[in-house]
Amino acid sequence: MNIILLSEESGKRLWPLSNGVRSKQFLKLLKTQDGGYESMIQRTVKQIKKQYQDVKITVVTGRAQVSAVINQLGESVFVCDTPGKKGKFWQIGLAASYLADKRKTDPSETVIVCPADLFVEDEFFCVLEKLCQKSGEADEFPILTGVVPTYPSEKYGYLLPVKENQYIYRDRPDEKTALRYMDEGALWNSGVFGAKLEWFLKLSHKYWDFYDFEDLYNDFAKLPEISWEKQVLEGKETLQAVGVLGSWRKLGTWNTLTESMEDAFIGNVIMDQKCENIHVINELDMPVLCMGLSDVVVSVGPQGILISDKQNSSYIEPFVDQIDEKVMIAEKSWGSYRVLDVEEESMTIKVTLNPGHSMNYHSHERRDEVWNIIGGKGRIIVDGMEQPVCAGDVITMQAGCRHTIIAETELNVIEVQLGREINVEDKKKYELEI
Repeated sequence: MNIILLSEESGKRLWPLSNGVRSKQFLKLLKTQDGGYESMIQRTVKQIKKQYQDVKITVVTGRAQVSAVINQLGESVFVCDTPGKKGKFWQIGLAASYLADKRKTDPSETVIVCPADLFVEDEFFCVLEKLCQKSGEADEFPILTGVVPTYPSEKYGYLLPVKENQYIYRDRPDEKTALRYMDEGALWNSGVFGAKLEWFLKLSHKYWDFYDFEDLYNDFAKLPEISWEKQVLEGKETLQAVGVLGSWRKLGTWNTLTESMEDAFIGNVIMDQKCENIHVINELDMPVLCMGLSDVVVSVGPQGILISDKQNSSYIEPFVDQIDEKVMIAEKSWGSYRVLDVEEESMTIKVTLNPGHSMNYHSHERRDEVWNIIGGKGRIIVDGMEQPVCAGDVITMQAGCRHTIIAETELNVIEVQLGREINVEDKKKYELEI
């Protein structure tokens, strides 16, 4: 079984914790059985692999998110990065081409598309086997999955029954229309669907002439803007769908996310006894005190602070658009970093490297760096010279020095960057030859 897992390319609706390189699906806010926390994408992959051990999952995501995927999922998935933002249609198209050309998948094989930000119980994914079977029998169009709506949502698409097992699609109606759809027996479109790989390829070729994966990848910036729902689903009166039992949620806003959180707060938080139905997430070391609040979400992170009525938190995007924000926290394939302080000619960052991982061997032309090792053990290489490092060591590097650090245990570093022009573009990578 081949699954394309759609991972959004950026995130604003869960600001301030989500940003351009850490979308909502990477936030570790969902409780695990051992008392820890996992992200939406980790939970979804774990649930799928629990049902289907031989499944092959390809995560398609923006280039800036690749490091987060590798950090959280490792080698349990394949990764197809998109070199730009073109929406779901071309995410699917590029991933289909990746499966055909890079993974050498048989074009007649069924491929299932699934969002990474679902919140469902394990049994939801039992439908994938049935979906795979029915999709393999269909030649011209994907088989969708629908769930029984629990309220007249304006945020989801609806599948209206025409006759037995046939539906038409209607996208995001107003509340009054959604209520009428529910009375007519409509289902929410769950966003999970399947079709033969050759169908996805044929659909992509309909809107762009390309030869193979590399050709489509290189042309990505030129591709026309196409809405999957409007161009593919709307107007088709022969849609087939498989009903799914059980609860279903897309955790796209603070309101829906907090409904799925087991703990009322995460991090250094104090609440008085008068607080009712509030959720607080604090990613900073400083304490957050809440008193006498009800129906509120409080989110505190390096990007900023959100204090909002839960219902109104769904309408956060236009306000976040007004904020000229710099990425202050991100996951990398080797670990993570958090910006602690920004001055006119300096930036201070806390870097955490996972055991056995290392940064790229690289240099900067317009800044010096000072690394203060505050925890763990590892090795540092500067201009080809290697030496061990541990807590208390300080390494100074001038602009132009080639350098990397390798973690033997978890390694914590305070990195001070010094220069008049500090930006992510000032980085040149090298092959490490030692």
